[in-house]
Amino acid sequence: MGDSRRDFLRSSLALASVSQVAAVTTEPKRGMGIGTAAYMQRGRADQKVERTQRFTATLRFLEHCNSVGAAGIQAPLTELSDEYAGRVRAKAEEYGMYVEVSARLPKNDSDELDVFERTVRATKAAGGSVIRTVMLGGRRYETFKTLEDWKEFVRVSWRSLSRAEPILRRHKVRLALENHKDWRIDEMLKILKRIESEWVGVTVDTGNNMSLLEDPLDTVRAFAPYATSVHLKDMGVEAYEDGFLLAEVPFGTGCLDMPAVVETIRSARPEVRFTLEMITRDPLEIPCLRKHYWITMGRVPGADLAASLSAVQSHGRPLPLINQLAEQERFKIEENNNRACLEYAKAKLEL
Repeated sequence: MGDSRRDFLRSSLALASVSQVAAVTTEPKRGMGIGTAAYMQRGRADQKVERTQRFTATLRFLEHCNSVGAAGIQAPLTELSDEYAGRVRAKAEEYGMYVEVSARLPKNDSDELDVFERTVRATKAAGGSVIRTVMLGGRRYETFKTLEDWKEFVRVSWRSLSRAEPILRRHKVRLALENHKDWRIDEMLKILKRIESEWVGVTVDTGNNMSLLEDPLDTVRAFAPYATSVHLKDMGVEAYEDGFLLAEVPFGTGCLDMPAVVETIRSARPEVRFTLEMITRDPLEIPCLRKHYWITMGRVPGADLAASLSAVQSHGRPLPLINQLAEQERFKIEENNNRACLEYAKAKLEL
């Protein structure tokens, strides 16, 4: 074989090797992503920092999540420009990570509708195809003081969703409505059946409906067929005089059957991404033994209340308090909690 022939073969093999490395570095990662809510403590501290320099700024958050081995992110876009979205897409493709965007639904004015459409366009430019949103930013039993207030929220929520759907359909981006301590299972299903759109699904939060006295596995089974994204979490409970306390806890230390939760969703929607939402904070109060809790709840079966309180008796334990700790200590606990969940997901859940 002549020298030129040998040189050609060496060059070809070298190029093939480089191509294989490139393919590996851009191949999508398997596993679980992280949402910005999993960094609530860092997010609160971010309010003192210029927007693009925040820990949770999209590009910086993407960098950090890659460094801890996450498969993707779910985060608001810090900027809606084509240039910024393009940088997010390039970095995500370099890392082999997915991008899901968090955004608000448009309300009643044309400006909010315009911002929503710009967000949908920017989501596509950033390489995303899913926008996670909520109808209620707070908690049903804390937000509404009268039944009339709740009914007005129901009306406005439907209007917002019906205004958003044509934009999603036009751009072929899916909306993922989170069960965000607002809708019980039957109420959420009615909304999905009423909108009846392939572009509207659910961010299945595996723990939130415990606050509305619903079993987490029942919630997952009901919403899994509509799953467009997932907030994966384990939950701890503790009794208190007005009902029970509820908190996200590291995987495997709470009361959820995590393998069953993951398998239920996987079986229904094999393509859906799982995003960690391990929120490190003081536990939430669920005052289900007080009159004001029931103002908007309608005819909840007594069996649901009994089952929830029984679960607290069976699984209750003291939940950690962190609000009184120094900032850096809270940051450390938050990071340790997230890393523990990532390790558990990889070892026990094949994520």
